[in-house]
Amino acid sequence: MTYGGYFDVDNKNNQLSKLRKQTNEENFWQDQKNAQAITQQISHFENTVNKYNDIVKQLGEIEEFFELSQLEDDRTLLEEVENLLQPLQVKVNDLILKSKLSGEDDDKNAILTIHPGAGGTESQDWAEMLMRMYLRWIERSGRKGKILDLIKGEEAGIKDVSIEVSGDHAFGYLKAEAGVHRLVRISPFDSQSRRHTSFASIFVYPEIDDDIEVEINQQDLRIDTYRASGAGGQHVNKTDSAIRITHLPSGIVVQCQNERSQFKNKASAMKMLKARLYQKEKDERDKEKNKIEENKKDIAWGSQIRSYVFQPYTMVKDHRTNENTGNIQAVMDGDIDNFIHAYLSKQVKTGE
Repeated sequence: MTYGGYFDVDNKNNQLSKLRKQTNEENFWQDQKNAQAITQQISHFENTVNKYNDIVKQLGEIEEFFELSQLEDDRTLLEEVENLLQPLQVKVNDLILKSKLSGEDDDKNAILTIHPGAGGTESQDWAEMLMRMYLRWIERSGRKGKILDLIKGEEAGIKDVSIEVSGDHAFGYLKAEAGVHRLVRISPFDSQSRRHTSFASIFVYPEIDDDIEVEINQQDLRIDTYRASGAGGQHVNKTDSAIRITHLPSGIVVQCQNERSQFKNKASAMKMLKARLYQKEKDERDKEKNKIEENKKDIAWGSQIRSYVFQPYTMVKDHRTNENTGNIQAVMDGDIDNFIHAYLSKQVKTGE
């Protein structure tokens, strides 16, 4: 049994060989941007080929277990084969899906933002639960997450968070999460223990490479500094190190307060602004293919892409694909790959 046809491994190995030869050329590093682009391509191909080889190796081991179970008529060994096949199939499906992620920004890092809807503490608490879920997913998937900006709620939860997600096809996967997420539960903030519905929105933007030009006129920016909020004591900045940047022509506002250095906060805020402006330009250039801004609906009834029901039963259901599970605890611990894969597979099939 082989999966080589899905990935065209021979072609990838040939491309990898050609790229490696370029790195040995005498003047290779004189063009830093081109060199960086080629090394990134090499890393991408190596990652794919290594994952494919790992699958082939595991499959060989499973076949040996299976043959041994047949020879010895050992039911225990056969059960072991079944247990090994399930996670391997997940890896295969993931690699097949990744091979079809061909959008111009799919291989980029991502900036993920979470905003609570109306409802005060309830929705702010829900936003924090989603933040935890995505941070767990980032960790589980072997990617890296860095909180660029976080504003805590007065009583509980968060008012806003921006997370930089770096790693393999981060934007390609996380774009599946853009939209409104709905929670139904018995409220821990309601003294009468009534059931409440809360909403929060997820926006995802591709992080812009340094070699992509996004023209920003400094005269179009209003840059405000302020004192970062914190948990009190030594954790509260004593200087105005937090940065808020307003892009006047578009009205886009970004802010960062997580670093103690004003310079670092400004750099992170500019990174977010570049990503937002790049996405805005892309959307205006090709509105029919826009899938991010379309999800910027009212954070309320009827606009959710996914519902998380804690009471009176437990279920998470994606309304775009009908993918669902009753294991809500696993989902809140970051096990959301089935939802991401179902959505992206549907997009690939329909050519959207």
